[in-house]
Amino acid sequence: MAANNQCNVAVIDLEDFPGQSRKMIEACEELGCFRITNHHQFLPPALSAEMKAVVRSLFDLPVEIKQLNTDVIPGSGYMAPSQINPHYEAFGLYDIASHEAVNAFCSPLDASPHQRETIQMYAEAIHNLAMHIACKLAEGMGLTSFSFEGWPCQFRMNKYNFTPETVDSSGVQIHTDAGFLTILQEDENVGGLEVMDKAGKFVAVEPLPGTLLVNLGDIAKVWSNGRLCNVKHRVVCKEARTRMSIASFLLGPKEAKVEAPVQLVDSSHSRLYVPFFYSDYRKLRISKELHAGEALDLLHTNS
Repeated sequence: MAANNQCNVAVIDLEDFPGQSRKMIEACEELGCFRITNHHQFLPPALSAEMKAVVRSLFDLPVEIKQLNTDVIPGSGYMAPSQINPHYEAFGLYDIASHEAVNAFCSPLDASPHQRETIQMYAEAIHNLAMHIACKLAEGMGLTSFSFEGWPCQFRMNKYNFTPETVDSSGVQIHTDAGFLTILQEDENVGGLEVMDKAGKFVAVEPLPGTLLVNLGDIAKVWSNGRLCNVKHRVVCKEARTRMSIASFLLGPKEAKVEAPVQLVDSSHSRLYVPFFYSDYRKLRISKELHAGEALDLLHTNS
């Protein structure tokens, strides 16, 4: 089913805070995604372009080499085309803030010194950007001292192998992201991303050069006590071209349980979800095959 129209995604200027705070929170409440601009002090355009070139070279490796990118946590390693997503493959890199993790990703793939340096620089830049955005979200919710330290980030490098025969077919199934937020470096030449609006209809999100797309995931919905939207999305083949993207996920706390801060729970807003560990939630989504936010229903306080 094709999207009915194009989505008007809010564009947030990272150099205009707190001026943009209300606009960002409203976008998160209504749609669960927004674009950012003026982010180049964190992620220079030249580094973005070089990282995309490195990702392309990694996908060109023989399949037996790509398969050496194994899981660190469930769903974090190389994903080959499958029956569910036959046109899609991906690399994963868990805990991008760790130099050891980046080296553990690069070594089996026999990455060159230049490739390693590019991945390391991009990882540091995008991690800092994710933390900055998360803090702005917290401040917009009235939480001026909330800390996301200890919340790991993960890469997912995506390739969609679209052909004339796959036009109008699904590139990746309908899903929400499991973590807190996702920063997506899109393919600026090939669209296909669609998000679900509040009416339950899919709307197209076309690439906008010079911006990055931010999606909110399941953990953001729990953390905000249901106030923020975990956006359902999918990728549809619009044309017979290869589509590449790099998704960077701020996941959830590694040691502490996921729960709404006490400031967001009161007599008018009771706690909606029981506290849980992010690692357990990720396993629950996989084991129950509930990839579009339905797993949260199992953790609702009324369940």
